[in-house]
Amino acid sequence: MSAPRRVGLNLLYLVPGQVGGSEVYARELVGALGRSASETEFLAFANDEGAPSLAHAGWPANVRIVRLPVRGANKPARIATELARLPLAARRARVELLHSLGTTGPIATAGVPHVLSILDLIYEHYPDTFPTAARLGLRAVVGPAARRADRVVTISEAVKRDVVERLRVPPERIDAVLLGYGAEKARSAPAPEAALRARFGLGDGRVVLCVSAALVHKNLPRLIDAFATLGEGFDDCRLVLVGHSGRDSEALRAHAERAGVSDRVVQTGWIESDELEGLFALATCCAYPSLHEGFGLPPLEAMVRDVPLACSNATSLPEVVGDAAELFDPTDLRAIRDAVARLLSDAGRRAELVERGRERVRQFTWERCAEGVLASYERVLAARRSARG
Repeated sequence: MSAPRRVGLNLLYLVPGQVGGSEVYARELVGALGRSASETEFLAFANDEGAPSLAHAGWPANVRIVRLPVRGANKPARIATELARLPLAARRARVELLHSLGTTGPIATAGVPHVLSILDLIYEHYPDTFPTAARLGLRAVVGPAARRADRVVTISEAVKRDVVERLRVPPERIDAVLLGYGAEKARSAPAPEAALRARFGLGDGRVVLCVSAALVHKNLPRLIDAFATLGEGFDDCRLVLVGHSGRDSEALRAHAERAGVSDRVVQTGWIESDELEGLFALATCCAYPSLHEGFGLPPLEAMVRDVPLACSNATSLPEVVGDAAELFDPTDLRAIRDAVARLLSDAGRRAELVERGRERVRQFTWERCAEGVLASYERVLAARRSARG
């Protein structure tokens, strides 16, 4: 397989600290692409907010930042730049291929081959969680861009099926490439357990940790209800919800109060990395009840830290966790309760899942992800060569 000489990377969507897992995807994948294809020059097209941050991303020298004058936080302006200016900039830069990493991308690319990464189609499944303008904008852009792209890269087989069914892209033009996990990177030293227990009112009992934004599809109300029904023998337990509070934060507090567990459910909001590491270290188990995921990095975060995991069996999550989690139907309250209760009470099962998790996470490397993406590039370029005869 021959690598292209010059590739354009569309990172115009990336506003540091505001785009969640898609920022992790870009930062980690671009670095791995640069390392894996050292003879290829990668031009990362970035917005006003992203360019300064990405210049310090620690990427290899064959990755160069190209700033296009647009604010990524201004979504209409950013989409307009993606549709009109980016293809011309890519053509002027003489890239052999343009790869859009953030689900949206240009519909026409001025003759430059285009690969589009689609991370999820949450806006199709849970439209009410998106402002009307954002939802309509996504529907206007993503489907046409996907159908016109030379290839589509999804981050799981579940998203691939979604793209086939909802966007009507032929499956033979889609490559499902699972994400990596930066397990080897240095993490913050965990904050002291005693200080965390005092700060968040955790007492000295067991902790169920859930790292998740408070969004509808994350299914946190059912997790609270399941926690509330654990019953006798679990009164010492606390449920700790870590992540962006979202529009449902106050509703979750009210829900916990109605369930009678408001004194044992803690919402931390965003916390410092050392505090998150400390909560992982003291947690008896993690729970992840999501109804819909494009991939699901938080389960890997638990497994790589040797925390046993109770996890939803929906969409992409079984692809990620395999047999290394206590799986449950996220729509079944009793199933969630039983999975969490088993991990809280069965030390043998916890140890078994920790060992399986250690094996499982070895399959998820950014180098393997980069290899899959580079293979997608080669399919595009080979098809172009073949079409030219």
